[in-house]
Amino acid sequence: MVKIEQDILGKNDQYAAANRRHFAERAIFALNLVSSPGSGKTSLLTRTLHDLSGEIPLAVIEGDQETSQDAERIRATGAPAIQINTGKGCHLDAHMVGHAVESLAPASGSVLFIENVGNLVCPAAFDLGEAHKVAILSVTEGEDKPIKYPDMFYAADLLLLNKIDLLPYLQFDVERCIDFARRVNPQVEVMRISATSGEGMSQWYEWIRSAREQRHA
Repeated sequence: MVKIEQDILGKNDQYAAANRRHFAERAIFALNLVSSPGSGKTSLLTRTLHDLSGEIPLAVIEGDQETSQDAERIRATGAPAIQINTGKGCHLDAHMVGHAVESLAPASGSVLFIENVGNLVCPAAFDLGEAHKVAILSVTEGEDKPIKYPDMFYAADLLLLNKIDLLPYLQFDVERCIDFARRVNPQVEVMRISATSGEGMSQWYEWIRSAREQRHA
């Protein structure tokens, strides 16, 4: 089993390296958005696309086991999007993403959002060639998720703590959650946001701008 896993991940890493070269050649800034189902990932993405429209070229690869509903929501913002359905698969891999990029053909200088399948386990192990993994955790999920699913939060460079507009109605300890996340990954950056109310979204947008510029430099 260990040998099989090594072979799978080794092959994936080869495809990821090819994706990363492709992105670098075209100055495409790729972000891998990872979360459990129900974190508000698609709502966060649609608001981001709407608010950044006209400022930066944007494109989306949408991953789900079935349906194209999320890709349709994305396209309604005006951003180009392509759907990957993984069937029984619980994550996107670099080979899938490479084929999707060929079809989508993001413009040079784009920010490419890769919305991974909702899952806090499998996507952590698969490099897609992205510049950063961005984990989205909603305050409705419980503050102990970072220590229950440490691989995902260890792999993430940024944690977006979403749905903070609901905090008055929940028993969720924000500081405890952040402490758990930083026990797993001391370097992880944390932002408190609400895709519904807009709180903290300007900080997220500034992170995208700054990280994109640093990557290109």
